[in-house]
Amino acid sequence: MSRALVIFAEGSEELEAVTLVNILRRGDIEVTLAGLQAGALRGSRGTQLLPDVPLDDALAHSYDMVILPGGMPGTTHLRNDARVIKLVQEMARSGKWVAAICAAPSVLAAAGLLDDKRATSYPGCLKDFPQVIVRESAIEQDGRLLTSRGPGTAMDFALYLLELLAGKTTRQQVESGLVR
Repeated sequence: MSRALVIFAEGSEELEAVTLVNILRRGDIEVTLAGLQAGALRGSRGTQLLPDVPLDDALAHSYDMVILPGGMPGTTHLRNDARVIKLVQEMARSGKWVAAICAAPSVLAAAGLLDDKRATSYPGCLKDFPQVIVRESAIEQDGRLLTSRGPGTAMDFALYLLELLAGKTTRQQVESGLVR
């Protein structure tokens, strides 16, 4: 069974985080929702989420994929956290999947992972990173780096990630159950 880590910070986009976790769990992916700190965290729209574990506990395990939801100021908190930067760099170096949506691709850019790579994000979020080849697609994959635009693309992104981790058949089964 594949394992994925979704990292949530105070001010992260809850729609993206919950959609990603929900879709992947529907496909029998073992998903850990980790908070930058222990306890409930308030998302960018005021919804409180209770992560499964604090990030420090989650880092004791290995994952096939790490996923960063966007939202503000959550993305800023993720980008300023040395543990997150180190983790995404190590995952990329190990050939694991690294995914980010909305404003969070800027975390990958700040970590140096998107240099001369294709990526998409919420409009304007990569403007400070001229080394990134910015696309306006809903989902962009460059090697094992995956990015998506924002809340409106969260379900498609989650299904795309599910297919990468569990295969096309599992994606089709989950998608069919969603009645899209």
